Amino acid sequence: QVQLAESGGGLVRAGGSLRLSCAASGRTFSGYAMAWFRRAPGKEREFVASLYWSSTGTYYGDSVKGRFTISRESAKNTVYLQMNSLKPEDTAVYYCAARTGWYSRNYQMYDYWGQGTQVTVSS
Repeated sequence: QVQLAESGGGLVRAGGSLRLSCAASGRTFSGYAMAWFRRAPGKEREFVASLYWSSTGTYYGDSVKGRFTISRESAKNTVYLQMNSLKPEDTAVYYCAARTGWYSRNYQMYDYWGQGTQVTVSS
């Protein structure tokens, strides 16, 4: 059974950086797309970034492009989200997600989810 566990959230000042980790277990992830989504209070779940485990392509939401970087470390079955130049509007619960096949910006297309990690950016 696929399990995803996020870590690395916390409180940071605007302009600062955080790195989130998503430890994946339960199978090999070749052929899977891995993604980060976020949900701020009162808002819809928003696509942040995604990659396809078996290729080098990465994809980003418009609001984070140029500031966030998604990457993976295959030996550790871990996906990272490096977040730089953080803004108060980045405050949200960040979720790691996985699906078989190509990436999607639609959270409803993902089969597996972590429990989420809170990121709070103060002004």
